[in-house]
Amino acid sequence: MIYFVATPIGNLKDISLRALEVLRAADVIFCEDTRHSLKLLNAYEIKKPLYSCHKFNEREAAERILNAAREGKEVCVISDAGMPVISDPGNIVCKFLRDEGEAFTVIPGANAALSALVLSALPSERFAFIGFLPDKLGEKKKLLEKYKNIDLTLIFHVAPQDVDRDISAVYDCFGDRRACAVREITKLHEEAVHFNLKDGLPGEKRGEYVIVVEGASLENPLNQLGVKEHLLSYMSGGMDKKEAIKQVAKDRGLPKSEIYKIALEL
Repeated sequence: MIYFVATPIGNLKDISLRALEVLRAADVIFCEDTRHSLKLLNAYEIKKPLYSCHKFNEREAAERILNAAREGKEVCVISDAGMPVISDPGNIVCKFLRDEGEAFTVIPGANAALSALVLSALPSERFAFIGFLPDKLGEKKKLLEKYKNIDLTLIFHVAPQDVDRDISAVYDCFGDRRACAVREITKLHEEAVHFNLKDGLPGEKRGEYVIVVEGASLENPLNQLGVKEHLLSYMSGGMDKKEAIKQVAKDRGLPKSEIYKIALEL
C-alpha cells in the first residue's frame, strides 16, 4: 500500500500515533528533502531508506513509488511539513497512481492553512484555500480577479520575500479588507498579526506566512449612494480625488475612466 502521510508543521509532537505506526512499518519513504525528513525520523528512532520526491523529479519519483508498491513494499510519501500535495509535491504522484489503477490512501494530520484560519478569528463558515500566488504580476492579478467578489475568507501561503509584494497585489485587486498574517504555527514564537490590507504588514518578514483575508462584502453601503456622493464620502474622509476615484471604481466594479468623468463634475 502507498500512504500519503501528514507530518508536523512545527512542533514534532504534533505527529499522530497512526502516522508513526505507518512510518515504522514502511519499507521505503519518499520525501521532499531527505535531510529535513531525517530530523523527524531520527526524533522517533525510525530508520528507513529515503528517496527524494520534489517538484523537479516528481514524475520520475511517481514511477519508482508505483514500482515499489507493485513489488509488495509498503511505501510512504511525506513532505517537509504538513500534508503532501497541499502546496507541496504529491499531486503528480496521485494522478499517476490513479491513472495506473494503483490504490493509495492518506494519513491525515497537521495543516498550516486550517491552523491559521483558526488563529485569524476571521469568518470560517466558508473559505477558499488559494495557496501560493504566481510569481509574475500579470498571472497574479488574473488569479486574484477570480476571487475579488467572492464572499469567502481567503487563505494564501506566502514566502517571506514575497509578503509585501503579495499583500500589495491583493490590495490593488480587492481594495481594503481585514487580514491576518500567521507564522511560526505550533512553535515557540507563534504569532497572528491582524492588519488592514491598505496598511500592509509591518516589521521584518521571517519564515513562511499564511495570510488570511476576509471575503468580499456582498453589499457595500456606499454603493447605495450615487457615484458623486460615493466619491465625496471618501474625499471627506481624507482621500484626494485621485485616490477616491480609484476606490469607487473598485467598490462598484467599474472602469476608472467612467468614475473620472463623473468626478469632473465635482
